[in-house]
Amino acid sequence: MRKQSRLYGLITLMAVVAMLAVACVAPVAPAAAPAAPADTEAAAPAAPAADIKIGLVTDVGRINDRSFNQSTWEGVVQIGTELGLVEGEGFKYIETQDPKDYADNIQQFVDAGFNIVVTVGFALAEATNAAAAENPDMYFIGVDQFQGEALPNVAGLVFNEDKAGFLAGALAASLSKTGTIAAVLGTDLVPPVVAFGAGYEFGAKYINPDINVTTTFHPGEISQSFVDPEWGAATARQALDQGADIIFGAGGQTGNGALQEVAAAEGAGTTLFCIGVDTDQWETLPAAHPCLVSSAMKLLTPSVASIVQQYVDGAPVSGNYFGPTGLAPFHDFEAAVPQEVKDKLAEIDAALQDGSLQTGYVP
Repeated sequence: MRKQSRLYGLITLMAVVAMLAVACVAPVAPAAAPAAPADTEAAAPAAPAADIKIGLVTDVGRINDRSFNQSTWEGVVQIGTELGLVEGEGFKYIETQDPKDYADNIQQFVDAGFNIVVTVGFALAEATNAAAAENPDMYFIGVDQFQGEALPNVAGLVFNEDKAGFLAGALAASLSKTGTIAAVLGTDLVPPVVAFGAGYEFGAKYINPDINVTTTFHPGEISQSFVDPEWGAATARQALDQGADIIFGAGGQTGNGALQEVAAAEGAGTTLFCIGVDTDQWETLPAAHPCLVSSAMKLLTPSVASIVQQYVDGAPVSGNYFGPTGLAPFHDFEAAVPQEVKDKLAEIDAALQDGSLQTGYVP
């Protein structure tokens, strides 16, 4: 049962339409217009589509992490295919094994004559900006890399994760029967992860001020915190043992471990739900289907494709580009989410979009 609710078809999808008409997702908050930094040089000149070569450097982890890296790569594949490029020549990726390799991995694409480099994750910001400063004729897209001092040839693709987290928390609090929910997250050294967690808590308490929310961040370094599904599963198990009946997993493979633990526990007597992150994980993590009611999405795939297309069209973005966020469809759990909950989520989503409701998160 993979239909969007009639309600979610009514929620505005203007941001996604503006980017690539992604009509299969709802609800979605609108993307802000690209921020054109003041007093900067002209953005890097675009190359003809036939000459485009797009390289992607992952953060630590794998390209098929079923979450952040994978969704970004899918954006490169989408636009590369639309431009008629050949994978392996016109677009390719490098998986980072160790954070010390960030600069070297980017340099491989510089040396190979690529004109667009996409770097995935907050931790690559320093290496990305350094490479951009040294190569002004190349164009860089830094995912989750907020641009404090904008460079003319860098687009920082950023998101309001707190808004997506807020909707996820509101959903969780609305469905919880035990009054206890949890979040299993990557490291708090990464601001977007913190924003997801804070938004989740604020959203849950917006629905039920007395709800118990257990939020646990991975204790390791960035290089460990997104590739530790065993820790994610163990932390989720602990939350379940403490009475949580809904768990939000946000942290790459670590979060996936939490979701799969909930899925394995489903059917033990209490109705359990889990909520994914970054992409619609119903499509990427089938093992979580027994519990996956929705996902708090950052629409990475259409956002990356849109930024590259603007570069090809001769209107490259620089500074910060805010991509849209929202909840994924309920899929097989469509009937499990009461209509009044759907209506409340629509009300919250609209208020977050027009600014009449603030999440409470302060970066």
